[in-house]
Amino acid sequence: MTRPSRLYPGDFVEVKTPAEILQTLDADGAVDHLPFMPEMVEFCGRRFRVSRRVVKTCSFNTRSTMHAFAADDVVLLEELRCSGAAHDGCEKACMIFWRECWLRKVAGDASQMATSQEGAVALRARLKTTTSRNVYFCQASELTRAARQLSRPERFTKCFDELSARNCNIFVMAQRIAIWTFWRIRRSLLGPFARGENKATPAETLNLRAGELVEVKPLEGIRQTLNDRSSNRGLWFSPEMRLLCGKQRRVAQRIDKIIVDGTGEMRKLHNTVYLEGSMCGCAYVAFGGCSRGEFNYWREIWVRPADPQGASQNTGG
Repeated sequence: MTRPSRLYPGDFVEVKTPAEILQTLDADGAVDHLPFMPEMVEFCGRRFRVSRRVVKTCSFNTRSTMHAFAADDVVLLEELRCSGAAHDGCEKACMIFWRECWLRKVAGDASQMATSQEGAVALRARLKTTTSRNVYFCQASELTRAARQLSRPERFTKCFDELSARNCNIFVMAQRIAIWTFWRIRRSLLGPFARGENKATPAETLNLRAGELVEVKPLEGIRQTLNDRSSNRGLWFSPEMRLLCGKQRRVAQRIDKIIVDGTGEMRKLHNTVYLEGSMCGCAYVAFGGCSRGEFNYWREIWVRPADPQGASQNTGG
């Protein structure tokens, strides 16, 4: 197979036809353990812009670790996230990983290629969504098999790869490194940021729905809901989340269930939402950041219904 053109942020690409993609897949519907998922079929024949190359990526289970795809042939396309429709409605909304062999570089985004219904049916027939009862098969479940864990020295050298991949410039990378260094030193001296004193952390049910306006509580109010690891019932309040304290945001979506990285387990969540514009601040905990672009998860006890009259203070919506 001819190696496709190397893609960079800003390039326009066309997702290949179902028949072309089918030819790249193994019996599990994957390339080097990275599945082409049923949720991706609808994008076949359509054109998108590359947002960044996946030089390294976080994997979350019991703790965050950094991984890299051995072939260095994975990119993200602007705002293409998994709907979870073929995986029992998983609400994790992961950014979709795209192998370069599933894409072709094009001059622009003006035209779209028509794809046959028969080809889409044949492609979907190859793609699996479970490995056993209650164990799902997707890019999140297979991430730790598709991408190897990086050693500590490799995490540092990957910062140079981020520059050569054109994911950021040297000034942005310097800022990421400075952020990581500050918070690493702070944690060593003072312990986890915003840690509380609870042994058993409290919960609150607001039954929030997408579109509702909320105000993030002051940091001291949130700290009172946390344990000594800065977590509320296992969900970490990360340092960058403090930047929204006192501000208003709209609820983007409730989160009731997500597939766990590396295991395929569907985990139930309670009283948890996404807030519009609240993204994982990976640079705070991972040297140089990563490309995955996950959402922050917010417990309902960390927010309160907002006064619509105060929406002008910063809704982010």
